[in-house]
Amino acid sequence: MKKTIYTFFLLFIAFAVQAAKVDTLQVFSPSMQKNIKTCVMVPDNYKKSKKAFPVVYLLHGYSGNYGSWAKDFKELGKQVDQYGFIIVGVDGNYSSWYFDSPIDPTFKYETYVVKELVPFIDKQFRTISDRKGRAISGLSMGGHGALYLSFKHQDVFGAAGSMSGGVDFRPFPENWDIKKRLGPITEFPENWNQNTVTNMLDLVKDNKLKLIIDCGVDDFFMKVNRELHAKMLDLKINHDYIERPGEHNLKYWENSIKYQLLFFHDFFNENIKTK
Repeated sequence: MKKTIYTFFLLFIAFAVQAAKVDTLQVFSPSMQKNIKTCVMVPDNYKKSKKAFPVVYLLHGYSGNYGSWAKDFKELGKQVDQYGFIIVGVDGNYSSWYFDSPIDPTFKYETYVVKELVPFIDKQFRTISDRKGRAISGLSMGGHGALYLSFKHQDVFGAAGSMSGGVDFRPFPENWDIKKRLGPITEFPENWNQNTVTNMLDLVKDNKLKLIIDCGVDDFFMKVNRELHAKMLDLKINHDYIERPGEHNLKYWENSIKYQLLFFHDFFNENIKTK
């Protein structure tokens, strides 16, 4: 079997408002046979330290890309330095929804994130290569993706979050290219039912995952988040659930990310023996 060669290039990007170091990498995906960009932020003390660092993977929303977190979230670099972990901005190809499409073999973003990107990051950076040192979160489409991937791969991720997540996309059959990934809901209802987070709660009844879910009260995803929360309570699935004033916009997410990163910081402190 031909040996897979991962290729990447590092481009240093200077963000005056951030002390953390930001690199853009190209990661080759064997499953999709293409290079995919990702953004990695490391704490200012990364080079000076010899310890391994925990990692938080962040998934962008519909129409975003790998660089959205570094570009739009002006305080993220300071938060990386404050908490001392690595941030990875994942690229979801505009509208992948972060699963392996059952109708389009060119979209295998579950395979990419879990089996290709995570091992690549662990190889190239000094990480804690264990679920106790990995968390994943995202906004909107990325909120669904983070819960989806963590639910299915609890051996990879120990904590997960969703900000304004499209945690049940079935009420929106014509939106955000979902039918391009799953087929029209009228023709392929099983694809929609099997790949929406609200129908996957049986996977997390063991309470191995630390979960945080939040949504603004004026968000169009508020109803499906409340329904998910109610189902999780019925199933006695432990999770932090927050509703606060806000809409589906950057202002809300800039506030939300602060609480999510604190949640992950506490998770890492509880599970990792610091050196």
